[in-house]
Amino acid sequence: MPHSTKAPLSENLIRLVGQPVAAIDTPALVVDLDAMQRNLGRMAEFARKHDIRWRPHAKMHKSSALARLQMQAGAVGICVQKTAEAEAMVAAGIHHVYISNEVVAPAKLARVAELAHRLAVENGRLAIAVDSLEGVGRLANAMNDRRHGGPPAVIDVFVEIDVGQGRCGVPPGRPALELALEIRRHPALRFAGLQAYHGKAQHLPTPQARREAIARVVQDVQLARGLIEREGIPVDLVTGAGTGSMVCEAASGVYGELQAGSFLFMDADYAANERDPAQPQFEHALFVKSQVMSAGPHHAVCDAGHKSHAIDSGLPRVLALEPTGELEYLNGGDEHGILKPAGANQRVPRLDETIWLIPGHCDPTVNLHNHLIGVVGGLERGRVDKIIRVDARAALT
Repeated sequence: MPHSTKAPLSENLIRLVGQPVAAIDTPALVVDLDAMQRNLGRMAEFARKHDIRWRPHAKMHKSSALARLQMQAGAVGICVQKTAEAEAMVAAGIHHVYISNEVVAPAKLARVAELAHRLAVENGRLAIAVDSLEGVGRLANAMNDRRHGGPPAVIDVFVEIDVGQGRCGVPPGRPALELALEIRRHPALRFAGLQAYHGKAQHLPTPQARREAIARVVQDVQLARGLIEREGIPVDLVTGAGTGSMVCEAASGVYGELQAGSFLFMDADYAANERDPAQPQFEHALFVKSQVMSAGPHHAVCDAGHKSHAIDSGLPRVLALEPTGELEYLNGGDEHGILKPAGANQRVPRLDETIWLIPGHCDPTVNLHNHLIGVVGGLERGRVDKIIRVDARAALT
């Protein structure tokens, strides 16, 4: 397949397993496996309680090992956004994948078709989103290319409607119906339902604002579904939702599947919003371990700059631990982070002290690293339990 990230782990990484957390060199991306497991259990219980499917976004962790863990906990499969991400997951044995995004380039669609045919042989399933008649036609042509060999395969196709994100998707009226009708014309395509994801709603600061946004989404979904079903076409599934708003979609009676992914790690941006009382209490589980490399009378400098964490959702937050207490992280550039006491009674960190950063946005932060270091027993006194490959790192095509 075009994408591969199977570089061997270094001897230093292999030897790290079983060692105390203090042995982890910095900067490093660390997963608190105990907190992550609690998040996973809470999500699985939420889905069971609401009798709703969940298909988490693997674009967040980009790891087949974590995708497999989620499916063992009850997830029906995973979502990805890129063809290369799907290839990396399938190559690692994940056989139920939804590319919840549009793919229109013929070369990429040939890869999509190859994946669909491979999964058909392996008793798996591939799905994809569309938002144009041209995209449907190109997908059908790629699926009908007999160079793939083997028995004919069918790919599940979701019509994406724009429910407020202002990105991909067609309006929820007649254009959605036209796409569903066109999909039904092609034997290699199966109309699977509607993709209705409102990403902006995930980050609205209050539960009330998120509820109001998703109430409008539900109206759009009902309009599109009604038009399609009046033509005798069943809409078997409406899929979407993210960590910030999933309680609204789950309670809507319209959605059959949740795509929440960030719940597993919970970044600083999500945690800054007011939690809906109906949402499980997800914990921070992803951290950048850093070390103070320079210390002065008024500030210190740690060795984790922007090359170790994404800043599109703001700078990271410093985890408050004794003895350093509350600290503020300031922009120090690519390789450095500036640390200042957040209160008058706090001190400047000393040379060599460990600093734990909570990334602002987990998805692009993970994409900066080849592996995650999983620890158990806590960040201060725990030990390294496993090294988790980021299989789909830089899977951008």
